[in-house]
Amino acid sequence: MAAIEKLSGPDLQQLDSEHHLHPFTDHKELHKKKSRIITRAEGVYIYDADGNKILDGMSGLWCVNAGYGRDELIEAAAAQMRELPYYNSFFQCTHPPSIKLAAMLTEVSQPQLNHVFFTGSGSEANDTIVRMVRRYWDLMGQPERHTIISRKNAYHGSTVAAASLGGMKPMHEQSGLPIPGIVHVEQPYWFGSDRSLSPDEFGLEAAKAVEDKILELGADKVAAFIGEPIQGAGGVIIPPDTYWPEVQRICDEYGVLLISDEVICGFGRTGEWFGADYYSTTPDFMPFAKGVTSGYLPLGGVFVSDRVTDVLIDKGGEFFHGYTYSGHPAACAVAMANLDIIKRERLVDRVKDDIGPYLQQGWAKLGDHPLVAETRMVGLVGALELVKSKDPIERFEEKQGVGTICRDFLVNNGLVMRAVGDTIVCAPPFTLSHAEADELLEKAWKCLDLTQQAVSNH
Repeated sequence: MAAIEKLSGPDLQQLDSEHHLHPFTDHKELHKKKSRIITRAEGVYIYDADGNKILDGMSGLWCVNAGYGRDELIEAAAAQMRELPYYNSFFQCTHPPSIKLAAMLTEVSQPQLNHVFFTGSGSEANDTIVRMVRRYWDLMGQPERHTIISRKNAYHGSTVAAASLGGMKPMHEQSGLPIPGIVHVEQPYWFGSDRSLSPDEFGLEAAKAVEDKILELGADKVAAFIGEPIQGAGGVIIPPDTYWPEVQRICDEYGVLLISDEVICGFGRTGEWFGADYYSTTPDFMPFAKGVTSGYLPLGGVFVSDRVTDVLIDKGGEFFHGYTYSGHPAACAVAMANLDIIKRERLVDRVKDDIGPYLQQGWAKLGDHPLVAETRMVGLVGALELVKSKDPIERFEEKQGVGTICRDFLVNNGLVMRAVGDTIVCAPPFTLSHAEADELLEKAWKCLDLTQQAVSNH
């Protein structure tokens, strides 16, 4: 063990190659290229084993909202581990951290959301959604209301049920998914359409796809509709303003449960506490994870509305579902400390009124680059659409991998952003300063130039 602890960067890369299987990875490619070893972090920066300082424009994986190096969160975990490192919530038991956190969470959520079911991740939260939605309709005496409608290109996690809820074709093709009772409709991706409709017209048309599917299946067969307020892993798809109000109307009209997947949008990413607040929807469920602890420890969960919990409680009977780490005491302690930071430093307001508008203004100027056909950003989550031609819009061939080329230039020049096809996405920590935002934008422009040169040379 002592020998392993003293390993250098190249030795760690070799050990990683020999023993560690990474998520969402082409393992053959990684074995040739070797992994980048991240060794420490502070503020909005990460550092690799070669000493490179890299601005983390993705908040880890959409989650380090309060920034790195928060001693309060570290101390909260340590203090809780000394007192009660673990106990479960099965067998009519619980512990103070999970009780207190559940209460704190309901203070920042909408009035109808007064109960929380804890999980270990967003994927587990969405697995819970499938189970709880169907349990609700069983108790309501309508077991035939079994089908959940989701969207193409949505991402709701990578476990079997969560990946089924998602609409990612490559995931489905590898795993024989989706499982029965989950169907998908078109996403509200205006730039990805033929753009013959105005954004507002397109938003209504995309919402109509939900209603059409309900009518096709029969409203008495449809249990729920799930959607991310803003699709994250799908490429930061920001729907037109007309979309979510119409989806809410449709769900209300047909009695369909509405699920707002807040794993990325929750806890301030949009400049409101939740994406549902930003779009003025009133969901029956809100799965969450990531930002609840700023990623310092794994924790997820589901906000559950009174409409549902009243039935679960009044009808009785055991709900045969749960996890060993549901409401883990140390994770809950960190989440409480994280919520305290967000409130005390007014980070949600900062995203809405300060750093969000500042970065958005500079982000929009990236649209002047010859490669960028559209920029979009809400709060601190945004995207750039890279194209071969802007007038008329002509996209690159998929095999060119232009988004990946740009992503690699970015990280090699000290900035982490993510490529989703030829869409470059960004979601920095809420603690990003104006100077750091300027650095992000300068490096982004530089790497767009490098990408353009690389593509022109092929």
